[in-house]
Amino acid sequence: MSSLIKNVGTIGGLTMVSRVFGFARDMLLARVLGAGLAADAFQLAFTLPNTFRRLFAEGAFSVAFVPMYSRALHGEGGEDAAAKFADDVLSVFLWVLLAFSGVMMIAMPGIVWLLARDFQDVPGKFELAVLLSRVTFPYLALISLVAMLSGLLNARSRFAPGAFAPVLLNIVLIGGISAGWWLRGDSGDDRIVATALAISVSLAGVAQLAYLWWAVRRAGLKLRWRLPKMTPQVRKLGMLILPATFGAGIYQISQFVDTFFATSLPQGSLTLLKLADRLNQMPLGIVGIALGTAILPMLSRHIHSGDAREAQRLQANAFEIATLLTLPAAAALAICAPAFVTAFFVGGKFTDADGEIMAQIVAALVAGLPAYVIIKILNPGFFAREDMRTPVWTALAALTVNIAINLYVVQRYGIVGLAAATAVSASFNCVLLYIMLHRRGWFHFTTKLAGRIARQILAVAAMSALLWWMMPLLAPFYGGGILDRVWSLTALVGAGGAVFFAAAFLVGALDKDLVAMLTRRRAKPAPQEE
Repeated sequence: MSSLIKNVGTIGGLTMVSRVFGFARDMLLARVLGAGLAADAFQLAFTLPNTFRRLFAEGAFSVAFVPMYSRALHGEGGEDAAAKFADDVLSVFLWVLLAFSGVMMIAMPGIVWLLARDFQDVPGKFELAVLLSRVTFPYLALISLVAMLSGLLNARSRFAPGAFAPVLLNIVLIGGISAGWWLRGDSGDDRIVATALAISVSLAGVAQLAYLWWAVRRAGLKLRWRLPKMTPQVRKLGMLILPATFGAGIYQISQFVDTFFATSLPQGSLTLLKLADRLNQMPLGIVGIALGTAILPMLSRHIHSGDAREAQRLQANAFEIATLLTLPAAAALAICAPAFVTAFFVGGKFTDADGEIMAQIVAALVAGLPAYVIIKILNPGFFAREDMRTPVWTALAALTVNIAINLYVVQRYGIVGLAAATAVSASFNCVLLYIMLHRRGWFHFTTKLAGRIARQILAVAAMSALLWWMMPLLAPFYGGGILDRVWSLTALVGAGGAVFFAAAFLVGALDKDLVAMLTRRRAKPAPQEE
């Protein structure tokens, strides 16, 4: 468990830094743009390359590329075989990215119409969304190359550069918002801010690519540009990427579905959904991405060496860490959503009414937070075995459920119903993935793991009772001055965290080995699970 915790700690720590900067970015964005025409147009423009990034670059490409590259690296050919494979992939991947980006930018009016045809009902909104989407879309090609370079380093257990790259994105975007605010001046034209922000998205991609290229060279790796050639290995990678797109990206595919439905609702709905998802993404990014990234190369090694026992143990450890961190996070976010939204986002052009709706969206979204993270743990069980078909079918089933629920709830419950549908479909996908892993004997719940999670739920219940009691007592301070907002949220987070971990320790929800690793003490070996 030590190597898993170390890798998760590295990735999670740097991802947390990125999420903090991202949080600051969205706080600034809410105050400068609010939830209006320009904000909705930018959110759509940012959603397109960002969702494709998570879907293809960080999702499908990574889960297909990393196991193949790791197998070449640790196989008979060693470094030479791995280097040749990477060079062949780069030579083809680069041209595919350029062609795809070019086609998408040309077809952008049709793409925006498919996702947000109701923007045409507001003068100038549709045209602004098309312009901003064209400006931001080159980011996809740049960040896809970043994902490949990160994969080279991840296969060598060098996770820090890839985890740090998103920090650069958020720093550049904060600069873009600030520049747009200064250029807008007293004109009140929010389109100036949105355009400056869109330009900064592509500039951020350049900064991230330059940083990862430097990190790869510093690690002693050299990539060579060649004429594109479809070698058998590259062809195999391509065959794996397509199904992995669906299997690894149900959450991202759902983002397109949610965007389509959100743009049919009153103006500002899309912006409120995306800002609410930022709160949901904090624990999802820190825990889910960290675990998923760390577990895939480790799981691939155990599986290819025929060590099924270690593969089971690794996934069980990851599952326990995930629930230990996400169950209390989901409960705390659901109960304290009004406090967090008011303290962080309400102000400037972001009104109290906007904050009230956004808090309800947050509560609905985080109902699926444990499922979002667990999916990141279960999917590698298939990808490491190069089984891309099963996650495809489970993802399609969950997506179908998501669309069916949205057709019923969106017109009745609006944007909050849409968020709840996303949580339900993710939970459904999570259950299907576990059933398939269990039936094939690839992963199963043990009595020890189930007991540990049951104890975690007891600790979450104790924490939830305290937060439920504290919320109305501190309500007058969430929207007060800076000091009032800081100390009231600190009190909520501190008291909730203290009660959860105290209760978890008392009921035995904390694994002794895990506690020893986190406190840097040597622990006795844990007994083998039956």
